[in-house]
Amino acid sequence: MVGGSDGDMVRQTKQSDRVAVLCEKAMKQPRFFQGVAGAAAAIVLLSPAWSREPVHSIDDVRKLEQRIAEVADKAMGSTVALISEATQASGSGVVSTPDGLILTAAHVVEGVEEVTVVFPNGKQTTGKVLGANLSKDIGLVRITEKGPWPYMERGKSKPLKAGDWVIAMGHSTGYDAARTPPVRFGRVVSDGPGNFLTSDCTLIGGDSGGPLFDLDGKIVGINSSIGTSLSNNNHAGVDGFETDWDRLLAGDIWGQLQMDPLLNPERPVLGIALGASVRGGGVVIAEVGRYAAKSGLRRGDVITAVDGTKVRDGANLLVILAKKEVGDKVTVGLVRSGQPVDVEVEMIKRSQAR
Repeated sequence: MVGGSDGDMVRQTKQSDRVAVLCEKAMKQPRFFQGVAGAAAAIVLLSPAWSREPVHSIDDVRKLEQRIAEVADKAMGSTVALISEATQASGSGVVSTPDGLILTAAHVVEGVEEVTVVFPNGKQTTGKVLGANLSKDIGLVRITEKGPWPYMERGKSKPLKAGDWVIAMGHSTGYDAARTPPVRFGRVVSDGPGNFLTSDCTLIGGDSGGPLFDLDGKIVGINSSIGTSLSNNNHAGVDGFETDWDRLLAGDIWGQLQMDPLLNPERPVLGIALGASVRGGGVVIAEVGRYAAKSGLRRGDVITAVDGTKVRDGANLLVILAKKEVGDKVTVGLVRSGQPVDVEVEMIKRSQAR
């Protein structure tokens, strides 16, 4: 640490020793193809544990490693490859119920009615593609053969925050009988925009549709896409399945997958157009749609806060709103004619604000 104290230097030396021990141990477990050795260094040197409490000792690291191994062992049998004979494309998925409902990414099953489901032990069966929400990049497949099947339970994605530990799995580069699905361990980098979250669990081709787990072994996301770098990877939050479950089961296919999430027709918005930013913080409302007008927003109002979080400028407001979901009720702090005003607004879909 440049400019650090002697105490800092002593702590760094001890941390390096811990990393060396853990890396040596991780190398003896080849199943952890990506992440455990590298993430072990991150555990000690960079970030809080999943519970957001610091890792203080090598014993803490070993406990965390054991937790990862337990989740991976349990999840291995339910992480499947999905192969389309029609398109010759393949991706991944995770069985989420004993009767064989598979969560995957919408783009993995887009335009496909049936897929071959391949389990890590080589067993193959047939899956019928049900519904998909392309805007959230989530899709549902049902195994046609009677179960029970190995499965993992759904958790919650909304409570995840930057720094939380997560485990990504998938059939990287496609199904490979010579190995089990690689395990990637990392952190949530950011939550949002909308239903999406970002992690530094390295994803490559074939991982799309594979599961993202928390350290309780619950499914919290589905691998969606690689971001701007290998350490910037996008996942569809599992909460999106709960919201759309009935439509997915019914076989509905809707929405539009956008590379720019701000163009997503299901992105939550207030229903306004933004004007100039204000010196000292805030942004002017330039135009008000019909829905926003009914909520009490007016042209010329200056938005200064959302749910108590101060708004610096227009770009900052978009970031704050991107972490909300359609249907959320937010308190918008305004300055109107020089007086502070609070207005409660329910977030709507971008497509509804036209």
